[in-house]
Order: sequence, then structure tokens, then C-alpha cells
Amino acid sequence: MDYFSLKGKNAIVTGGNTGLGQAFSLALAKGGANIFMPSIMPDDPQYNKLIEAEGGKAVYMEADITKPGVPEKVVEACVNELGSVDILVNCAGIVICKDVLDFGREDWDPMIRINLTAAFEMSHECAKVMIPQRSGKMINICSMFSFLGGQWSPAYAASKHGIAGLTKAYCDELAQYNIQVNGIAPGYFKTKVAEVSASDPVRDKWIVDHTAEGRWGEIHDLMGTTVFLASQASQFVNGHILAVDGGFLTR
Repeated sequence: MDYFSLKGKNAIVTGGNTGLGQAFSLALAKGGANIFMPSIMPDDPQYNKLIEAEGGKAVYMEADITKPGVPEKVVEACVNELGSVDILVNCAGIVICKDVLDFGREDWDPMIRINLTAAFEMSHECAKVMIPQRSGKMINICSMFSFLGGQWSPAYAASKHGIAGLTKAYCDELAQYNIQVNGIAPGYFKTKVAEVSASDPVRDKWIVDHTAEGRWGEIHDLMGTTVFLASQASQFVNGHILAVDGGFLTR
């Protein structure tokens, strides 16, 4: 089980104090890691206590990683506070849903900026730290829409296809430095991002019916996968996108 230990590792989880980001942060903390959380959402001292109860540190930084220069400052702050960056989870993201003719550039730009461009810039800055130390784990949060078209949000589908491509491209570049770059593609989880679908009885039924396990995902369903991809146990897993979807993609 030592292969799964994250003891002494330092992780940046973007948007790590809200939504699915909380699952990733807490999972890494349970594995033994310290957690650095840049976010535009307010600090949550109660959640920080949950992380620290696992024995590590929880460090919050108010930061908009879509702003020029901010990803570099985030990485610098993590190194200064914790000593290194061993794990990066690119989780921060948004979704805007509209009919195709109503979905314009004002909807497209912010989603591409946070879902894809910010993830690229965080990865770029972390690579500057991970390459010299000859180790690191990057985990990009993909989606069912990394594989599917998806109605009502062309920017979400495009950004999540882009994240899948970024995962593979960075694997090609960084594997030679003992850095593993993988993705997690969650199925349907009842977070704020999915509240539109969850509140629509027709859409809710469609999601449950099209998930082999017949239910929405629970936060804890993501934890084991997160620890696996962040740990030595996944040392020869690289450029892969692991769906945690209850069998959604099989139907």
C-alpha cells in the first residue's frame, strides 16, 4: 500500500475548495498530501479543517487563474509555502448552457478561458518546477464531453475535448522527465455545474437511465481514482483519460 501513499507530497488543486474540487482535495489529503487551493471562491475554514484533520496542511489562495501572470504567482506561492509542487489537479471550470442559436461569443470566451487556457497555463508553470525535480503528477479533469458532442454548450464540449488533447500532448512532452499526465472524466455528479440537469425531471431521468449503475455519482466515487493517479501506483500510466462514470459511456 506504500505505492498509494502521498505522504510529504504537495498538491495544487485549482478550484479545490468547491464542487468536485473538494473531492479531489480531500482524497489527496487522505493520501497524505498537503493541499494548496487557488480559487475565486471564498475561503472555507471549516473545509480546511477537514483537510488538516487528515494530517496535512490546507493553504487557500484567492486567485483568478484566468488573469495574465496569476498561474505563475500561484505556483511560486505554493513552492514558497510548501516547498515544492508534486501534484497538479486542473479542476477549476464553468459551464453555460443555452440553445445553439443563443450561444454566442460572450458565452464561448469565458468557458474556453477557464476550462482550457487556464489549465494549460497552470500546467506550463508547474512543468517548470517538475522538470528540474524529475518527477510530478498532473491530473486534468475531463468530462463525458471529452468523448461526446453534448447539447446546449458547444464551448464546454470543445474545452473538454481540448483538455483531453492537452493531456496527451503534455504526456508526450513530459514523460521523459518522469512526469505522468492523465485525466479523470467524471460522469454525472450532482454539483453546482450540473444543477440545471439535476433539477429537470426529464433530464434527470435520462441521466439515470443512461448510467449503467442507475444513479448519479457520489463525491467519494472519485477519491480512489484521484489517489491512484497522484501516487506511485500509476507510475506507468501516462496520457490516459480514466472515466469514472458508472458505465455511462457503455450505453
